[in-house]
Amino acid sequence: MALLVFLGRLADVAGAGQRAVEPGPLAEVLTTLPPALAIALLDERVRIALNGELVSEPEAIMLEPGDELAFLPPVSGG
Repeated sequence: MALLVFLGRLADVAGAGQRAVEPGPLAEVLTTLPPALAIALLDERVRIALNGELVSEPEAIMLEPGDELAFLPPVSGG
């Protein structure tokens, strides 16, 4: 299994801070999620980190067993 981690408002959309998923291409993994969550994760402002490293080309992500993929929403504040 691989682990998706949702931070900030994305955890609210997901209903939990994390979710275990079957490994595979990110596009395929997203099809297994509720549509509202998948849409939120695809927002261009959401950053993605694979095993602690920010990813610049999310479309190339291939999740392997044991991987952790974190979704970081934009931060607002002042």
